[in-house]
Amino acid sequence: MLGFEDCGKLLRLLSAGENKTVEEIVAEFNSKFPRSLHFYACSALDFLTTDPKEKFLNPSQRLIAFAIIHQAYSSQQPSSNPFISKLVSAACDDVAEKYERAFVLLLLSSTSVNGRESFPQREQLQQQCCVKVQTEPCKSLLKDNTVKNIVPDPDVPLGCDSNSSEFDAEPGVTSKIGSGSREETVVGLMSSLSLDGLGPQWIRPLPPRLPVMDGELLWLNPDMNHELLWDYGMCADTSRAVAVRDLISKALKGPLVPVQQEQVLVELANDPKLVYHCGLTPKKLPDLVENNPMIAVEVLIKLVNSSEIKEYFTVLVNMEMSLHSMEVVNRLTTTIELPTMFLHTYISNCISACQGIKDRYMQNRLVRLVCVFLQSLIRNKIINVNDIFLEVQSFCIEFSRIREAAGLFRLLKTLD
Repeated sequence: MLGFEDCGKLLRLLSAGENKTVEEIVAEFNSKFPRSLHFYACSALDFLTTDPKEKFLNPSQRLIAFAIIHQAYSSQQPSSNPFISKLVSAACDDVAEKYERAFVLLLLSSTSVNGRESFPQREQLQQQCCVKVQTEPCKSLLKDNTVKNIVPDPDVPLGCDSNSSEFDAEPGVTSKIGSGSREETVVGLMSSLSLDGLGPQWIRPLPPRLPVMDGELLWLNPDMNHELLWDYGMCADTSRAVAVRDLISKALKGPLVPVQQEQVLVELANDPKLVYHCGLTPKKLPDLVENNPMIAVEVLIKLVNSSEIKEYFTVLVNMEMSLHSMEVVNRLTTTIELPTMFLHTYISNCISACQGIKDRYMQNRLVRLVCVFLQSLIRNKIINVNDIFLEVQSFCIEFSRIREAAGLFRLLKTLD
């Protein structure tokens, strides 16, 4: 059925007959109700005009309702109107008023009807409107016993109209059947009640239980009063990742003992995917390099194909230069192929770190480490000397007083 708001609009259209013509009301109906709602709107009007004895609508409202039902499908063939049989029945209803029958007949035949002439027979009108006479379908006993979903108002005597002035409220007294409450009642009927009436429920007793045959299994419903015991070990992570994660956490704070260090290396070798669950992040890498460089090397080797390896390399190249840092980079160069830009940046940072140290002893020590590191890279052909020749040559000349720097300079000369 229609919604409550649409039912209100439809009822206001039926009440506009005092100020507008039928053609204007029909045009307003077509503008306010799209074609998809025409069937539901006409069904509601069919509901209100089914029984002429029920005074849901006054005479003018009934005529407008019939006009809307007819004109809603006027662009189609008369036989295509799903409510054509309703209009034919209204024109042939002997109980209805003659002016109402004449109006509906005028809609169907588009010809005037003389009051002195007799109305056409139902069969004649059906043939004229191309209405197919269908055989009566098989009816259910329950459907024949349905009750109409419209209950007469007990306060209105039979044959009287609730709109009559006889039922107007006295001054200062609210009318029980006033127009306001009446319109609300009609709208409620249109939007909530079914058009099929109120039928009795089809109630039947449950079928009897069949006897149990020999050899048939019985369905048992034993009484079970077991107490629930909570498994506190459930959902606990007992995998090897827990041990590796705990050891990595300790490795970030200080050097591991050889047994613990060996355990981490063995677990990573057995399952390389554990490196993704060990709790290490790029920001924590410097702590791991300084405290446990061997573990840092193995972790970086396992992460070489991950999407985060660039972040790890960025942190490694920018961390403070130290023996462990160069040890990690040196081991990585002999194991995996490091990006050329990473090596050049790391060598430049090492040279800058040597030049920035004020302590002469620490400076000499770091220069020796850098020279040994560079000689290893050059001899193993890990870097192209031509790319960093000038920078390394200047470094050797600056620190030529140190034996390792002089040896590195001689090595550069042999390659020049």
